[in-house]
Amino acid sequence: MAQNSWPSPEHNNRNVTDAEYEVIASRATYNGIYGDPTHDPVVSAGVGLNVTVRANVYGNLRGFAWYSGTTNVTLPVAANNSGQTRIDLVVLRLDRADWTVRAVVKQGTPGAGTPALAQDGANTGLYEIRLAVVTVLNGAASVTVTRNELYVGSRVRPLTSSTPNPVPLLGELGWETDTKRLRVWDGAARRTVYADSGVIVINASLPAWSWTADSVLEVRSGVVCLRLGGFQRKDGTLAADIPSRLPAIIPAAYRHPNRDQYGIAYVSGVSIGRFIVYSAADDERAGQVFLTNKPIISQGESVFPQSGISWVVD
Repeated sequence: MAQNSWPSPEHNNRNVTDAEYEVIASRATYNGIYGDPTHDPVVSAGVGLNVTVRANVYGNLRGFAWYSGTTNVTLPVAANNSGQTRIDLVVLRLDRADWTVRAVVKQGTPGAGTPALAQDGANTGLYEIRLAVVTVLNGAASVTVTRNELYVGSRVRPLTSSTPNPVPLLGELGWETDTKRLRVWDGAARRTVYADSGVIVINASLPAWSWTADSVLEVRSGVVCLRLGGFQRKDGTLAADIPSRLPAIIPAAYRHPNRDQYGIAYVSGVSIGRFIVYSAADDERAGQVFLTNKPIISQGESVFPQSGISWVVD
């Protein structure tokens, strides 16, 4: 068979069939309901052996639009006198016999669990997605409905960190081209899903100390991982009761907003000290690293802080 494409003047004078439209639209759109889980359920238990489909709900299935209508829709559920619990589904179904999309009850088999969805891949048959799970006990006069909507969601937007979408949808993803971060809107704030800062050297020159190994940090998906280097005292003896700033500085973007971080350091002479990484909330020492709770340190002696300290910044 020769190659083909549509719509095209060479193909049926630009007329497109439903099956051909599905080929175009099924991969260009998302299956599901328009909305998100903070909205009211699409399906709820009705009176007796019925379920109710909420009015004014829109959805999409394989590129075919669906609207629940201006008033609630009541769908009957079959009685169950089998002696076992039956699980039904309320599904959104595309029926390729007439190319309509409807919410329907898909009856299960007593004792057999949840029925499988029909998702026929050809241009015939049915294609279904879940809206709700319906539990029908033996001899029940009413049903229990558990919401199970599949939502359309949103696509990933390319943007910059200074130009985000001012009115984001819940779950909306944005790829920041300047920071190389993938961020998601959780309804209250943007959270980093993926980020990789690479290795950042954070040495800071100070007259009292030199470094024998670089201090570095890496940021992965909102978590800062710090490895402080080795430090050598070069400016006289440091008294035991005097804290001293070490030659490293945390960049402003990677400081914890309000919690200081603590770690242990080995000091020459088989001694132990403590260091503090100050948070952004400290007015005088934000991002600085201080050695405290230590012995006397003489000129030329070394300090080796522990590695692997980490904290969350996003």
